[in-house]
Amino acid sequence: MRRASLIEKEGLQIGTIEGLTGVFESIASTQVAKVKHKVELSKDFFDLLWARYSAIRIDPNSRITNRHAAEGNGRTVFVVISAESGLNGDIDQRLIETMLRDYDVDTTDIIVLGTHGATQLMQRGVKFSRYFQVPESDEYIDVGPVVDAIMPYSSIIVYYQEYVSLGVQEIKTINLITSLKDMSENADDENAITPAETIFEPTLDEIAVGMEATMVTLALNQTILESSLAQAASRFNAMASAKKRAGEMLGEFKLEYHRAKRSESDRRLREVMISLKKKRRLAGGRR
Repeated sequence: MRRASLIEKEGLQIGTIEGLTGVFESIASTQVAKVKHKVELSKDFFDLLWARYSAIRIDPNSRITNRHAAEGNGRTVFVVISAESGLNGDIDQRLIETMLRDYDVDTTDIIVLGTHGATQLMQRGVKFSRYFQVPESDEYIDVGPVVDAIMPYSSIIVYYQEYVSLGVQEIKTINLITSLKDMSENADDENAITPAETIFEPTLDEIAVGMEATMVTLALNQTILESSLAQAASRFNAMASAKKRAGEMLGEFKLEYHRAKRSESDRRLREVMISLKKKRRLAGGRR
């Protein structure tokens, strides 16, 4: 049996880990609430702006949502949205595994958002074309460089994480352009905005081009926010599980510590009793 002092030392370390995981759990819980609110606001803003965009009546063939595959570079790009850190449970691992099942190196390039996803791909020996960091903050994320990188591709597939509930997060896939096109087809003709009743400055086409770029940016930002929310929830679950396990281990260490202390006390008591018996025998021999 190990010495009680060593067990006590390890128990203190486990107690520290339990405290730290509790702190991370609390931070993740706060982050879930903050990001969830941002996701809801972002969805409302996207819906509002999309209603304005879809109401503009321009030549459908000139819209970005109606471009043909031949207009791109002929390749597909997978945009993988992962976390910056690795304290998120297995959600990034599931994301990468889902993406790799669809990946064809001959026809597809990979663009990674998030350090953790890039690290996992490198560990698997999978090459990616571009890598972008995703700052873990509550500020607006500039996805302009990402949009510039993905627009030359004929097909843009985004792999991201979706928040279902605090205990459930799923891996989702969307075709960025196709999803926007589907929304365009459901536009309401009753709210159409035409040059006959509206003055457009500088021109209707220029406004439409600017709004199209904005919509793609917002759609990508939306998936990043969704992923951030799912990652925060996954981090909360991972830290809650780690805290629970640390508490269980601490209980085991305390039990082992008390057993070791009792064993040491029994051993010292036996040593004292043996010493007393020896002294008594020696004293009896002198008589």
